[in-house]
Amino acid sequence: MLTKIDHIGIADKNIEESLPYYRDQLHMQYMGTEEVLEQKVKVAFLQIGESSIELLEPTSENSPVAKFMLKNGPGIHHIAYAVEDIDRALQSLVEQGVRLIDTQPRKGAHGARIAFIHPKSSGGVLTELCQPGS
Repeated sequence: MLTKIDHIGIADKNIEESLPYYRDQLHMQYMGTEEVLEQKVKVAFLQIGESSIELLEPTSENSPVAKFMLKNGPGIHHIAYAVEDIDRALQSLVEQGVRLIDTQPRKGAHGARIAFIHPKSSGGVLTELCQPGS
């Protein structure tokens, strides 16, 4: 079902202040920034091998990332795995009794289709399934 680790999402207070660390000190390739209105976040993409780091800055106090940071502070927010067919992956997980946050895919960055697995079903780790956009 999973094809690779797609990205690791890191909740961040200020992407512009954090970018130099990842880009200049760790020498990750900066791929740009995008606002994902549906998720109420600004996302900076940094490539490392076939995976990436996504810095997630909330654009609203009521975004899921802002709520996460109120409770946990900045840091690792989620791990995302690439899948070839997100609909089939979600159906399989439901059949296995896995608790989902999203039973239907929603729009993510770069036109990807995404869905989250509830941390109570994944050992406390917020897990995202990500089908890359075409």
